[in-house]
Amino acid sequence: MSEKIKLGISTCLLGEKVRYDGGHKYDPFMVQTLGKFVDYVPVCPEVECGFSIPREAFRLIGDPESPRLVTVRTKKDVTDQMLQWARKRVKQLENDNLSGFIFKSKSPSSGLFRVKVYNNHGMPLKAGKGIFARVFTDHFPLLPVEEEGRLHDPKLRENFIERVFVYKRWKDMLLSNADPGKLVAFHTKNKLLMMSHSPEHYREAGKLTADVKNYSFDDCLNRYQKLLLEAMALKTTPRKHVNVLQHILGYFKKDLTSDEKQEMLEIIDIYRKGLVPLIVPITLCNHYVRKYNKSYLRQQIYLNPHPLELQLRNHV
Repeated sequence: MSEKIKLGISTCLLGEKVRYDGGHKYDPFMVQTLGKFVDYVPVCPEVECGFSIPREAFRLIGDPESPRLVTVRTKKDVTDQMLQWARKRVKQLENDNLSGFIFKSKSPSSGLFRVKVYNNHGMPLKAGKGIFARVFTDHFPLLPVEEEGRLHDPKLRENFIERVFVYKRWKDMLLSNADPGKLVAFHTKNKLLMMSHSPEHYREAGKLTADVKNYSFDDCLNRYQKLLLEAMALKTTPRKHVNVLQHILGYFKKDLTSDEKQEMLEIIDIYRKGLVPLIVPITLCNHYVRKYNKSYLRQQIYLNPHPLELQLRNHV
């Protein structure tokens, strides 16, 4: 990485006492673990929008696709105030070079998924999105985004952080005066990673980079970016990982002893059965890459997509 990754984050997750009740929602993983590898750009919509600490709580009411933000007790509608601020804030965030955003779940301003929206009878439906979260995702449709609550799921956590790192590498490539050679090099390094998310997108991206001279380069970049980010948004599965691991094994067919090959096949199989996490076959692959000096595999992002200290593949 040319520089530390920048992530937007709901301010309360960092331990700042900005919530409506004067409290916070400190998240140890975000601060103590992931925080070692990223620079956070904190955003608290309700405080930055001009509301006090503490303050009357808000809720969403009306149409889940276009809800109103109102105070719970006094029923004051503050939607326009929030929207005016949010539209200005996302433009400011363009200058922060973000590679993702972590939102506070269930929040009427920042929740991404299943936020309560109340109908005219006061009954909640978990079908909304926070006012600021909606403006943000509309403005940055390609940016990896997640809620802190969902990041407690090991698979969702690994997927999100992997997407963030890929997005950062992609932006770094674009900022390095990208040319067809750099695009092909980027694809070469990310082949197996893309395959682990979507073999279909992997094949399409391969065809595109092979025919890069037949397109305008800007069009090629846009098409490749769409394929890359669509692929990374799809979840990996043990079956997909087994496919990639077997693909990697093919690069060692002239190198491994019969015993080493058998060991690798057994490790892949017990991973497939869910008896060991992904880090086990990956560690063995990296051992053989080093032992047999496989330069092509050594550059594969799939084998080292994010810092080991995050222990993301220890639980998937």
